[in-house]
Amino acid sequence: MRFPSLLPVRRLTVLAGAVLALVGCASRAPTGQAMPDPAPAPAPAPSVAEPNATPPVTPASAEQRFAEWVARFRESARAAGIDEATLSAAFDTVRLRPRAVEADRSQPEFTRTLWDYLDAAVSPQRVATGQQKLAELRTEAEAAAARHGVPAPVLTAVWGIESNYGRNYGDVPVVDALATLGFEGRREAWARAELMAALKILQNRDIDRAHMVGSWAGAMGQTQFMPSSFLAFAVDADGDGRRDIWGSMPDVLASTANFLARAGWRADEPWGAEVRLPEGFDPARADMTVRQGAAQWAAEGVQGVNGAALPDMADAAILLPAGVQGPAFHVGRNYRALLRYNNATSYALAVALLSQRIAGGPGVQAAWPREQRALTRSEIQALQTGLNRLGHDSGTPDGQFGPATRAALRAFQRREGLPADGHPTPDMLQRVQQAP
Repeated sequence: MRFPSLLPVRRLTVLAGAVLALVGCASRAPTGQAMPDPAPAPAPAPSVAEPNATPPVTPASAEQRFAEWVARFRESARAAGIDEATLSAAFDTVRLRPRAVEADRSQPEFTRTLWDYLDAAVSPQRVATGQQKLAELRTEAEAAAARHGVPAPVLTAVWGIESNYGRNYGDVPVVDALATLGFEGRREAWARAELMAALKILQNRDIDRAHMVGSWAGAMGQTQFMPSSFLAFAVDADGDGRRDIWGSMPDVLASTANFLARAGWRADEPWGAEVRLPEGFDPARADMTVRQGAAQWAAEGVQGVNGAALPDMADAAILLPAGVQGPAFHVGRNYRALLRYNNATSYALAVALLSQRIAGGPGVQAAWPREQRALTRSEIQALQTGLNRLGHDSGTPDGQFGPATRAALRAFQRREGLPADGHPTPDMLQRVQQAP
């Protein structure tokens, strides 16, 4: 579980001297330009020693301050019941990881469209590999499905999206990553709680420090559990006395199934289905907060994409992830369970559609509006500023398109007599900026 975006990019390059991010950044030339040679420094003036002079105070290095933070946390962990052997294993070799801070602070200017993301996440190669992996692990996947009520193709799809079927689940020591983020301080309380959970996992002997690796944010194993989620949901399915989401596929699949089951997955419902909306459908009703049974949606004229009956879901919503010009989906409780695994529309749709394809079902039938491009962070910030100027409260302009900005954009669209789908496009930005 991570913090998606049209899915989180984990492989960020460490800048030279990245620890400067912790102690104040020095200026540098733009990429591809050389820094001018510095002017020669003047020779220092001769100094005269003074009796009892106070030595100059030099600021502690980032590494020194990190070591002090770790020492204080170590005392807290000892008081919380973590034994000395675990503390020694965890912290005797702990290292500051500037890349984790860089990645945590990084807010890329350019974003991908949903369809570009899905093209990669649900590619023909990933579908074929998922079908092959499911065939190889049918026994383990079906056992997890029978125990927890989550279909084997869904478990395989989560595995495929999270780590490309175990090929890439990160190589950063989890203790190092979380200690670094706690020390950096932006999300210290969260990082401290996750680090304490990681120590409990080590103390329980589920995994050793050398093999407890994951992403820069501390997400671990083949389906990327945070340590707190591991403690709550990980399962020892192979009976060896350890919950191993790095090397044991029975444990990986059963733990993932247990998480989704506890998140509300219903064995008697699908994740949803692609649908066709009737003429005159109000796109403002395509919102995750507007929920009703399949019969009620059908009574409004919503049909399966090929005219089929809607799947029987008692508490379902209509989703227009690309606005009125893109595909529409009828999604229920199981889709919301996927959002609890990773709260991003792109992620939940990727898992849902990949699982459907692995099971032999179709891909998306309606066309995506591929002529559109995604707004940059600066453009979203400009959109928010413009909406606020017009009296549609989108909150503090931050370049993040969330529920408040979507609601504000819908209010503007209604005012202008436009379909209120709340979907940000370059055209919408231009209309907002030009509105009196």
